[in-house]
Amino acid sequence: MAATKWNIDPSHSEVTFKVKHLMISTVTGKFKVFEGEVESEGEDFKKVKNIEFKADVKSIDTNNKDRDEHLKSDDFFAAEEHPQLVFKAESFDVDSDEIQGELTIRNTTKPVTLDVDFGGVVEDPYGQTKAGLTVSGKISRKDFGLKWNAVTEAGSVVVSDQVRINVEVQFIKQA
Repeated sequence: MAATKWNIDPSHSEVTFKVKHLMISTVTGKFKVFEGEVESEGEDFKKVKNIEFKADVKSIDTNNKDRDEHLKSDDFFAAEEHPQLVFKAESFDVDSDEIQGELTIRNTTKPVTLDVDFGGVVEDPYGQTKAGLTVSGKISRKDFGLKWNAVTEAGSVVVSDQVRINVEVQFIKQA
């Protein structure tokens, strides 16, 4: 059975994250530039393999230029030396509610398990077949070398270790 390639449609997808600031509120950020592809066994999107997703660290946007520059610095992502974060997984079955793979940030690769909600497959008005997924989970930023932090005068940390990830992704079936 021939494999079918599917690419992320960036105009109908988003990659966001949330992290606690001062442990009293949440800051949301996103990666504006990303790409990904998968292969399915046959024409449908039931069993997916060779999953690869990449986000351009320099495209980070938290709606605050100074914070974005700090996140790109060596205190966090070290974007000049490590311009991409990468997620890879060997396979995924849409009947499952999670995906296991490896996430690489700052040249550190760790296994992660993320929750998945399969939205389905449809043909759009232009004859393109599309598949949708919501992928979410939590990671420890310190596990990936994003260790910068400070303590307030009252003893509170500035940035939490836990980062919540949410990816809304739409794939386009390739000819």
